[in-house]
Amino acid sequence: MNQDLLRQYAEESFNTELKALIKFDDHEKPRNWQLSPASVLTYILGGKLSDGSVIEPKYFGSRRLIEIAIATLATDRGLLLVGIPGTAKTWVSEHLCAAISGDSKLIIQGSSGTGEEHFKYSWNYARLLQEGPSEKAIVPSPVMMAMKKGNIVRIEELTRIPSDIQDALIGILSEKSMAIPELDMIIRAVRGFNIIATANQKDKGINELSSALQRRFNIVHMPPPPTLEEEIRIVKHRVAALNQEFKLPAKKLINQDIEKLVTIFRELRQGKTQDGETKLKSPSATLSTAEAISTINNSLTLGTYFPENKAENDYLAASLLGTVMKNTQIDLPVFEEYLETVVKCRKEWDGLYKSCKQLLKDWGK
Repeated sequence: MNQDLLRQYAEESFNTELKALIKFDDHEKPRNWQLSPASVLTYILGGKLSDGSVIEPKYFGSRRLIEIAIATLATDRGLLLVGIPGTAKTWVSEHLCAAISGDSKLIIQGSSGTGEEHFKYSWNYARLLQEGPSEKAIVPSPVMMAMKKGNIVRIEELTRIPSDIQDALIGILSEKSMAIPELDMIIRAVRGFNIIATANQKDKGINELSSALQRRFNIVHMPPPPTLEEEIRIVKHRVAALNQEFKLPAKKLINQDIEKLVTIFRELRQGKTQDGETKLKSPSATLSTAEAISTINNSLTLGTYFPENKAENDYLAASLLGTVMKNTQIDLPVFEEYLETVVKCRKEWDGLYKSCKQLLKDWGK
């Protein structure tokens, strides 16, 4: 494993855990799965093996949701993970592929530019002109490669793909085969093949899924963390892991300010204070758990590389404003009102209030 790579795939980062799970897995496995459903669940939610090995949790949330997702992938139905941004849809899909297929690299990133060839195949035109249509001239899509290997393929942001292109999946999910008319040939899926797709509910430019395509997916809704305590736990866990990965010192900021930041995100996201007594306006930003993790990590990075003459609240304020201010005209008055009506009234937040006000002043407000 190359330690210089900016990001490792799940099966690389957690290779030791996967090997340990394979070694001690004595449950029945579906065809072409490297782990049994029970061991996949342990890999995702964490646990301890018979030799004392500890499996780190990858997802903090409902056990039942993960059980449903794993069970779906053992059937002939695709899995669609739906939720607002930052609810670990991509994270869970990657780790499911790593645990089941040992390969999370077969992925299609959905966008308005995604074409049918991304689901099926395209041609090596130099070879096509030289030799004519042949198997060697085909450039297989990740879906085709997964069908041949009996692996799971990931499709990110399915609803950002144009509706007519989405429907190319209907035949693949129904027939588990892909026709290549130019060669009078049909690719048939090997057991173990399936599709995990993700979709954001609040994404702009959404293309609705046809009812025919929806019927071929089992849809699992990924909720945001239900409580403040649960969200703080998730953020602390991921920030600690990222600190280790990027070799950042674990400063007091992690313990002191995560609760503060997560509280701010939840209150602005939900449009009310934690006690429910004050209604708030919400900014245009999503302010998800994933963004909270990124904001804290950015604060620690600022403090590590630019430590001179700054208080820790200054780093948190700079990162916080950078996350909240997606649309200055809309978000600035919303955040200023929140500062004056909520943050200013909490004495233990006085340092953060002053840092935010000073930063807004420096920005020319």
